[in-house]
Amino acid sequence: MAEERICCTGRRKAAVATVWMSPGTGKWQVNGRDLAPYLTREALVVHASEPFKITEMTGKVDVFCKTRGGGLSGQAGAIRLALARALIKLNPEFRRSLKAAGMLTRDSRCVERKKYGLVKARKRFQFSKR
Repeated sequence: MAEERICCTGRRKAAVATVWMSPGTGKWQVNGRDLAPYLTREALVVHASEPFKITEMTGKVDVFCKTRGGGLSGQAGAIRLALARALIKLNPEFRRSLKAAGMLTRDSRCVERKKYGLVKARKRFQFSKR
């Protein structure tokens, strides 16, 4: 493994995550805090660290991450994409397994805009015949 830091960016909804990865002991830091206290829900922690489980790199690299925008779910998805991209830079052989698991596809779903005359994007006011 090279001694330099690898930098990659991931996006999800309105969230953007920049990840720096370097050889180490598996230490995580997101916006200056540990991963689990930052993301608060165990499901989000599992979602964000999924690329490590697939490539079996858990505990072999240190991760430093800066996220901004969106909520915790979007930030977890952005971290996941950035991690997958960084792991491919680290070792191009990981691409096949990450691609098969769907980690390299950017999830382009976002909130649909509100339309005029409606309550929300699709919800309508109650119809009254008389």
